[in-house]
Amino acid sequence: MTIITSVEELKAIYDGVSEASLAKVTKTLTPQYRQMIEASPFVAFATVGPEGLDCSPRGDLGGAVRIRDDSTLLLPDWRGNNRIDSLINIVRDPRVALMFLVPGSTTTMRINGRAVISLDPALLDSFEMDGRHPRSVTVITINEVYFQCARALMRAELWNPEHFVDPKSLPTPGTLLKAAKADFDKETYDREWPERAAKTMW
Repeated sequence: MTIITSVEELKAIYDGVSEASLAKVTKTLTPQYRQMIEASPFVAFATVGPEGLDCSPRGDLGGAVRIRDDSTLLLPDWRGNNRIDSLINIVRDPRVALMFLVPGSTTTMRINGRAVISLDPALLDSFEMDGRHPRSVTVITINEVYFQCARALMRAELWNPEHFVDPKSLPTPGTLLKAAKADFDKETYDREWPERAAKTMW
C-alpha cells in the first residue's frame, strides 16, 4: 500500500483548484444560500472533542435549522437518545460543521463555524412544538458557507426511487442492538419502538 505522508505529495496528484471552487465560499449567507438552507429538512451535524469526532443526523420538516441572521443559525435539540455527544463536544470545543441535504436536489450546502449551547427561556419557548420545547438550542456562528459539487449525489442517484432500499430487507433496530448485546430483547424493542417514537418526537 502506498501511503501519502505530506500535503505536497497529495497536491502533486490532483489538478489545481478551480476558480468556482474558491469563489463559492462566503463568510455569511447570500440570499441564494439562505434559500437553499431554508429548503433543507435534514443536516448532518459534525462536532469534535477530546475523544474524537461525532456526526449526528438532525431534521425538521419545517427546516433543519432556523436562520437568525446572515451569520447565525439556531439548531434546537429535540428528543433523542440522551447521549448528547454533540453537545458534550461543543462545550469543550466550539468548532462545528454542517452539511444540508435538500430532497430532490443534488446540490448540498456546507457550513463551518463555531457554536455555543443556549438555555435562554425565550429562545426555547420560540421553538415550541405540540406544547413541548427543546431542552437546549445550539447557536452557530458561520465562519464559511458554500455549496458542494453535485457529483457525489449524482453518482449515488440518491433521490432515484428505483434505487430506494426496501426497509424490510435491512436489519431492524432491535436486531442491530442484539448484535451488539447478545441478551438484548429485540422483539420487545421493535414492537414498542413505533409507538414510543410517535409519543416522543418532540
